[in-house]
Amino acid sequence: MPPKNQLKADKILSPLTVETMVNGGSGLARHEGRVVFITHTAVGDIVSCRVTKVKKNFLEAEIDEILQSSPLRRQSECPVAGDCGGCQWQHLPYQEQLQWKESLYRDSLVRQCGINQAKVLPIVPAPDEWNYRSRVQVKCCNTSAGFVTGFYRPKSHHVVSIDQCPIIAHALNSLLVQLRSIISGTIFAKHISQLDLAVDDRRKCSAVIHYSGRDIDLLADLLRAESLVADLFIQTGSSKQLSNIQGDGELQITVDRPSINLRYAIGGFVQIYLEQNRSLVEMVLTLADLTGSERVLDLYCGMGNFSLPLARRCGQVIGVEESLASIKMARSNGSLNDITNAEFYSQTAEGALSRFIQQESIDLLLLDPPRSGAIETMRELLKTPVKSVIYISCDPQTLVRDLKLLVDGGYELISSQPVDMFPQTHHCESVTLLRYSS
Repeated sequence: MPPKNQLKADKILSPLTVETMVNGGSGLARHEGRVVFITHTAVGDIVSCRVTKVKKNFLEAEIDEILQSSPLRRQSECPVAGDCGGCQWQHLPYQEQLQWKESLYRDSLVRQCGINQAKVLPIVPAPDEWNYRSRVQVKCCNTSAGFVTGFYRPKSHHVVSIDQCPIIAHALNSLLVQLRSIISGTIFAKHISQLDLAVDDRRKCSAVIHYSGRDIDLLADLLRAESLVADLFIQTGSSKQLSNIQGDGELQITVDRPSINLRYAIGGFVQIYLEQNRSLVEMVLTLADLTGSERVLDLYCGMGNFSLPLARRCGQVIGVEESLASIKMARSNGSLNDITNAEFYSQTAEGALSRFIQQESIDLLLLDPPRSGAIETMRELLKTPVKSVIYISCDPQTLVRDLKLLVDGGYELISSQPVDMFPQTHHCESVTLLRYSS
C-alpha cells in the first residue's frame, strides 16, 4: 500500500462504495482503509471521486462520476443542486432525509452525552419539503452573459446561476424574477452583489438591494417606477446604511392560540420555516408545563417569538437579546398584544443568568443560541443551577458539546426532539428539555 501522504488533492479514486451518511451531509466510503467523505452521495452509490482535501485521518472528495447509482437516489428537483451550496440532499427522497437526520442526531447525543436513546424522540417532519424558505440571501454577479443571480458554489465566491429556487417561497421566486429583469442590462447591475428577500405570514415581501455604486437616487427611481409589490431598501457602504425606497420595512408572523402577532424589521431574525416555527413554539409551551407563577429567562429572545407566548402562561418573563433593534421590537410586540409581564433587555447572553438570578430565582431558562452554541451559559448553569432548561439548537455538534457539560454536571436530559426546519439540507433543528435536582 502506498504511503498515505502520497495522496494529493485532485487525485481520482475509483471505484468507491458509499457505506453510510455522516454529520455534515457527506457519504462515507473507504480507500485502502482510509475514510473518504464524498459530497452529494447516497448509501449504495458506487462512484469515481476527486480528492478535494487531504487530512491526516481522512480525505474529502467530490463526485467525478457515478458508476452505479444507489436505488435510494432520486432525480434532484433543481438542475444545479449538486453545484450550488444551498442544498446537500436533494438527491435523497424526503423520507430518507428524515431517517438520516434522526439517526445521526440520536447517535450524536447517545455517543457523546451518554444518554438513553429512548430519550431522543422521532423527528418532526416538515409539512412541505419544497418552497418553505421565508428568507434568502441571493448572490449576484454581472457577467458578459448578463446579470446572474444565484448562490455561491461551496468554498468559493463563484455565483452558480439559478432562475428560480425550489426551496424558497413562491412569492420570493416571483420577486426574484422581477428584480433580475429590472436590473439586468442597467448601469447598476455591476454594483449589486446581493439581494436579501423575505416574505411574512401575510405574503408581504421585502427586498434589500446591496449596492456599491453612486447613483442611489437613480436606482431608487428605477425600482419605484416598476411598481413592485414589496417593501424595498438599498443597503450601501461598510456601515450597512439602509435607504428606504418604499414601504415601512415591517414584516409579521403569528404564533400561539389565540394568535400573537409578532412584528420584525427587515434584517431581523425569524425562523426561515414559518409553519415549523409555530410547531416549535407549541413544543416549547408543552415542555415548559407552566402553572402561572414561574419566572422565566429567555436568552437570545429576538423579537419575542418564545417570550410572549410563555408570558401568557407564567408570572414573569425576562427576555435578553444583544440586538437593540430586536429588543425594541420585542417591547413593541408585548404592547401590541397586551402582554405586560414580559421585560426585555439588550445585553449579551453571557452573564445574563448570573445577573437576573441574583434578583430572584429563575424557574425556567430557555435559550435559542446561534450555531456557535452557548458554552458560557452552560458554565453559568453549573454554578447557579436552574430547575428546568429548554435548549433550542440549530447545530447538533455544538448542542452535544454544551449538553455534555450539563449532563455531567447534575442535569438530567428528559427529552430531545429533532425537528426538520431545513428540508433538502443536512441541517437539523432540535428542542431539548433538561431538569436539575439538587
